[in-house]
Amino acid sequence: MQFLTNIDTNYRRNTKIVATLGPASNSPKMIDKLIKTGVNVFRVNFSHGDPADHIQTIKDIRAASEKNDRHIVVLADLQGPKLRLGTFKGTKVAIKKGQSFTFDSDKTPGDETRVYLPHPEVIKTLKKGDRIYLDDGKVRVEVTSKKEGALVTKVIAGQALSDRKGFNLPDVTLPIPALTAKDRKDLRIALDAGVDWIAQSFVQTPADVAEAKKLIAGRAGLIAKIEKPVALKNIGEIIDICDGIMLARGDLGVEIPAEDVPSVQKRIVKYTRNRGKPIIVATQMLESMITSPAPTRAEASDVATAIYDGADAVMLSGETAVGQYPIEAVSMMNRIASRVEQDKIYRKIMHEDHISAREEDGDASDAITIAADEVADIVKAAAIVTYTTSGSTALRMAKQRPSRPIICLTQNLDTARRLNLSYGVRSVYVPEEMEFEGIVQKAVDIAKKLKFAKKGQRLVITAGVPFGTPGSTNTLRIAWVS
Repeated sequence: MQFLTNIDTNYRRNTKIVATLGPASNSPKMIDKLIKTGVNVFRVNFSHGDPADHIQTIKDIRAASEKNDRHIVVLADLQGPKLRLGTFKGTKVAIKKGQSFTFDSDKTPGDETRVYLPHPEVIKTLKKGDRIYLDDGKVRVEVTSKKEGALVTKVIAGQALSDRKGFNLPDVTLPIPALTAKDRKDLRIALDAGVDWIAQSFVQTPADVAEAKKLIAGRAGLIAKIEKPVALKNIGEIIDICDGIMLARGDLGVEIPAEDVPSVQKRIVKYTRNRGKPIIVATQMLESMITSPAPTRAEASDVATAIYDGADAVMLSGETAVGQYPIEAVSMMNRIASRVEQDKIYRKIMHEDHISAREEDGDASDAITIAADEVADIVKAAAIVTYTTSGSTALRMAKQRPSRPIICLTQNLDTARRLNLSYGVRSVYVPEEMEFEGIVQKAVDIAKKLKFAKKGQRLVITAGVPFGTPGSTNTLRIAWVS
């Protein structure tokens, strides 16, 4: 048996790359380089930085998108209700396993025995036996008793604590708003700046997502970040309400056992894909490349696993935001994704998964989309072309994970931008009104221009007629490229 054969180095991948912008990468020059290297989506992290800087970054992304003649997606990531400690005398203290440690309402700097907890709802909600994980799980304590305005705990693991460290509560659902005052302000800024997607952090319930959707009011797509165990209990309803999912394995991996993360990843990717919505797998994917020009073998395998699972997109965080090798990190992710997608095992997995998905309830639009994928295989089409207003036709096709590129034609610029987050979709904005025959000719012209098809090849085209009716995919056409 031979491996690593028939690899096309010019292969144009279908899995999308999300890159987080930060001090190492948010200049116009670097944004341009990252696009040329393979970035499809830029994440603007509102947890850090000044709003004015974020607005300028979004403008720089749009300028670079126009320069490169591509619809590059802008994703604004809200901070959410991130829980943090107060401060310590000397910024850091030593602690020992087995000792008592108190979290209280005293705002003075802490010491080896106590610290201020600026979240009274936590003190009120937690009870004996509940766990607190601090500093990404490096320190773990368990509540032993409660006093007025204080939690007394026992240190289970850890050696030190320092100022403003975050903490996680794996055992409880906190009665806190999904959107903080800062989030609401940042949301308005992001929407006014024209972002394509909003990522909502620390989602717990479907109601959290519904609140954000109401505030967004259709001005952007909403991605629910799954990073709390309680969100897993409500995952079906959350997926139904939101427009996409981000599996944020950092905080989630602190709150659930590490050995559970791989199976959770596979299930959530499958559930989200089967509902025809994009799914991003994120956090620590090539983390060693923050300081190294090459990833570990385990990291490369981790990225590949997410793609074999069927993710629409894989995300870089610190690697591109603060890392020393942002271009190299994107290039590496591009190469890994391209290799996986050309693997016969990958194509077999995607085919079997979409066959099994057919067993779920579907409608006429689903039937047309499935048929289009099958017809494309039979006639060896160069590409599949969808015409859509809302994006539903393209999303249905992306759900099938076809081996051929999906060219999406749309009269809606917002739709064109948002769809480029989805697997395999290359969206093209076509502002003019067209009859169906005009769409067919436009599809041929654009496929040739983008070098996805050449004379003598065929295209499979799907659309909903009459145009402008969401979810009405009902037409399939085979077109010759002349």
